[in-house]
Amino acid sequence: MPPAQSTAYGWLMLAGIAVSLVFWMRMAKRDERLVIIYLAALCGAFLGAKLVYFAAEGWLFVHDPHRWRILATGKSILGALPGGYVAVEITKRLVDYRSATGDFFALVAPVGIGIGRIGCLLHGCCMGAICTPAWFTMRDQFGAARWPAAPVEIGFNLAALAAFLWLRAAKKLPGQHFHLYLIAYGLFRFAHEFLRDTPRMLGPLTGYQIAALAVAGLGAWGFAQRQRLTANLQATQTVSSDR
Repeated sequence: MPPAQSTAYGWLMLAGIAVSLVFWMRMAKRDERLVIIYLAALCGAFLGAKLVYFAAEGWLFVHDPHRWRILATGKSILGALPGGYVAVEITKRLVDYRSATGDFFALVAPVGIGIGRIGCLLHGCCMGAICTPAWFTMRDQFGAARWPAAPVEIGFNLAALAAFLWLRAAKKLPGQHFHLYLIAYGLFRFAHEFLRDTPRMLGPLTGYQIAALAVAGLGAWGFAQRQRLTANLQATQTVSSDR
């Protein structure tokens, strides 16, 4: 890859982390435990991103002469999201933090991922599948027309950010925003993978599609759990008020 592209990609990745850190530190002024939770989220996201990348396609490069560079740089958002989610839930229990944090992560995640996908555009990675040339297609380094995978994902995350800002302003579904993001992003990526240039693992399916369904399933499980807890709390408050 050209040095300029590599540098730009790295800086944009750091920019995504910096934006989320600034946003989170503003919230952490009210409770220092939020800093610990954020750092745990970063560590969990990094580990998850590596594991899913290796399971989905990284293992294909174990005999490649450049395998260490490939494996060192390879990562997947579909691993980062559940990895960060699990790390946050474990850390919240360890530090005894019981308030919901997902609504804040639902704002941070689309911003960070969107900035990261701009890096993909400059880096030339995460390409779409080769397709018939059209007004929306992009040319790769060999001149082939490809589906604009990165711009489409940037658009999805901008739409998600707008939706969560509205939900937050309208005070709708509090505590559920990140669960909704996991469901929406998982389903989006499952469908979008058919138009991306990634290795097929099970027939027409990629390893990332399996991970995408797992992400959507995790979001649905978390949503149901939150709804159950909310219903139980409301029932308890109703009983208490009737006494």
